[in-house]
Amino acid sequence: MSWDAKDVALLKKLWAGGQSAGQIASRLGYSRNAVSAKLKRMGQKRGHKPPTANPRIVSVPKRRPAPLAACARPVDRVVSARKPMAGQPKEFTKRQLYAMLADAVRNTG
Repeated sequence: MSWDAKDVALLKKLWAGGQSAGQIASRLGYSRNAVSAKLKRMGQKRGHKPPTANPRIVSVPKRRPAPLAACARPVDRVVSARKPMAGQPKEFTKRQLYAMLADAVRNTG
């Protein structure tokens, strides 16, 4: 299928109006690839750049070395600030396993 002057004029108008290649293709009866190729051959481009065209680069501040006084004395004992977790029982009874299975089946439906 060849492009006639009327289709090319409408293509330029719709493209300048901000419509996408897919929208123009459905209106003119061409494929989206045909519209994109014609626009490329005509040298048509959008008037804006994508937001990643000029990324803003931010430098990460350098880490300062730890002061030597903090490392001068060895630590006798390491104290953890975390609370101990309550552990699960290592073995379950048949009744507990059956109850857990029944709850799981109820929650899946």
